[in-house]
Amino acid sequence: MNQSTNYDVMNITFIGGGNMASALISGLLQQGFAAQQLYVVEINVENCEKLKLEFGILATNDLAEGVAKSDVVLLSVKPQQLHDLTQDLMPLLKDQLLISIAAGIRVSDIMRWLGGYERVVRAMPNTPSLVRSGVTGLYAASSVNELDRKNAESILAAVGSTLWVVEEEMLHAVTAISGSGPAYIFYFIESLQQAGIELGLTPVQARQLSLQTFLGAGKLASLSEEDVITLRARVTSKGGTTERAIQAMEKSDIKHKIIAAIRAASDRSHEMSDEFGRR
Repeated sequence: MNQSTNYDVMNITFIGGGNMASALISGLLQQGFAAQQLYVVEINVENCEKLKLEFGILATNDLAEGVAKSDVVLLSVKPQQLHDLTQDLMPLLKDQLLISIAAGIRVSDIMRWLGGYERVVRAMPNTPSLVRSGVTGLYAASSVNELDRKNAESILAAVGSTLWVVEEEMLHAVTAISGSGPAYIFYFIESLQQAGIELGLTPVQARQLSLQTFLGAGKLASLSEEDVITLRARVTSKGGTTERAIQAMEKSDIKHKIIAAIRAASDRSHEMSDEFGRR
């Protein structure tokens, strides 16, 4: 990609046409990208045709064809597939910006696999990106210029908010909090629903109350200038029902158990980086 490439005329090739790639494609089209600016390389013929029909974009199972006219190559394959892909991709690259959303694969390993290729950005989106409500952590190799960073941020912003980390190690924290975080939230909602049913509500009622309470509380927290500790205190009246529930949670040391669980996720993220980067 020429250093002065304009965002509006940027051609992007997605290698791998799974759910996250589909979410990004949908978001970019809604942002105003033309279908002919987006290309997908997908080895599954059925999925390839599905993407063509759903989005009207260009799709192929030929890697060389897909990469040939791209300014940005976005790697959206499974982590265990990335090493082999880089070996096929290396002779095809012509100074494109490379963005990887493969979980756990370090920028340094991608660069090494590509024979020292330097224009690499790593992104860690989460599953709410599927409904354009995600958050993506970003890290760039030191050789990546400001325009490349801006373009990478613009692409990932198509499915939600973004944040940059200065050190790649911090992506383990991003993975543990926002990458795995939706599962923690679903687990909590699951618990609310089960409690509602046990207290006599129908499953439909328990689901509605649990989901809307979570959505409302999240919106209130995101729109408020006050921190969540203050917001929680306002709901917790002296001698009331909320205070009794919070006391029960504190007695069970739930906060520290949640923190320990997130640390365990971060530890596993470190382990996965070591495992995937051995090749």
